[in-house]
Amino acid sequence: MADQNPTEVASDGSALLRNEPVQARSTARLASLLDAAAAIIDEIGYERLTTAMVAERAGASIGTVYRYFPDRIVVLQSLSARSLGGFVEGTRTTILDPAHATWWDAISACINGMTGAFRSTPGFRSLRLGDVLDVRPALSAQSGSTVVAAAAATALSERFGLPIEELAHRLEVVIVVADSLLSRAFTYESHGDSALVDEAMTISKAYLTGFYGDPDKA
Repeated sequence: MADQNPTEVASDGSALLRNEPVQARSTARLASLLDAAAAIIDEIGYERLTTAMVAERAGASIGTVYRYFPDRIVVLQSLSARSLGGFVEGTRTTILDPAHATWWDAISACINGMTGAFRSTPGFRSLRLGDVLDVRPALSAQSGSTVVAAAAATALSERFGLPIEELAHRLEVVIVVADSLLSRAFTYESHGDSALVDEAMTISKAYLTGFYGDPDKA
């Protein structure tokens, strides 16, 4: 995989493209190609994805695919960037939602959101936050989990007054643990192994409570 910092990729997946979409029609075509790639990945995994498959599934010519994507790697990185951008935005929105009375209510809602993405977002089970694409990324790159944790830390500190020091690091630990357990939960069961899903929540709460106290007793 090319060494690409996910924070440098637009949330619509356009920053790596040969031709960035500037018109609504081009943006819609890009979305269609990425949607096709996500559907294929759901069926066969990202390792076997080809640009020819994307073209066929989207009902487009291979030339149209290459107009935007130099190769299959950029298809995957662009799809991952779109997923990551949406996840970061959704995480911040969830945490700042006044319906959540405590910091744990907000975090548990985010973990539920991740569970929902595993369950119903095309391609998410394989790509998740994009970290699986680069097992040895550039030293300057930030992982997807790092990006999400930083956004979540800022929102949690703003909303609930949690001390910002070490918060992003601890949230990244939670994200990595939850991602691992949820990935396993959805490996063989399309709806997810409920015991593993529950463990992701239990372990995350126990870990964070050790630093920030029991939110139910605050």
